[in-house]
Amino acid sequence: MVHETIEVEAPLREVYDQWTQFEEFPRFMDGVEEVRQLDDRLCHWRTKVAGATREFDTEIVDQLPDQRIAWRTVDGDVRQKGVVTFEKVDEDRTRVQLAMEVEASGIADRAAKAMGVVENKIEGDLHRFKRFMEEKGRATGGWRGRLRPADSAGGASPDAPATPSSPAAPSSPAAPSDDVPPYPGPA
Repeated sequence: MVHETIEVEAPLREVYDQWTQFEEFPRFMDGVEEVRQLDDRLCHWRTKVAGATREFDTEIVDQLPDQRIAWRTVDGDVRQKGVVTFEKVDEDRTRVQLAMEVEASGIADRAAKAMGVVENKIEGDLHRFKRFMEEKGRATGGWRGRLRPADSAGGASPDAPATPSSPAAPSSPAAPSDDVPPYPGPA
């Protein structure tokens, strides 16, 4: 499980709205060649890392505007799940926390995971997101719909990610359960 946190010099709403623009991910995520949003819940990803092209689909399991987005893969060459949370630090700063689990599928993947390549990639993606957001100053769009775990393709899961559900809740994301599929995070 990878846990990374970064503070972005931008208001919470702008940071959250930008993260919902999944088709923009190739602009700041290393190795992500294309993300096509198929509907409110599903995206198709094409990545190329170390010369290997992979395609997979992700499903948003839980999305609460300005607070969290949880996802999982549902089909393809990659198995992952995760949750990203957003916390207002002040009017012009937002803390973004990402918890993500990527299943290593082969010898090269297991070696990369053991050497910390996944953690470094995710940390780099968050730094590029921060730079992207701070340079633009505004989100390129936004989707503020509410998606609930009970409505996902897998149905309700008692092991849904434990993440903040209100401003009074703890702010650190818990690891998503094995039953919850991941979505918008670095591949």
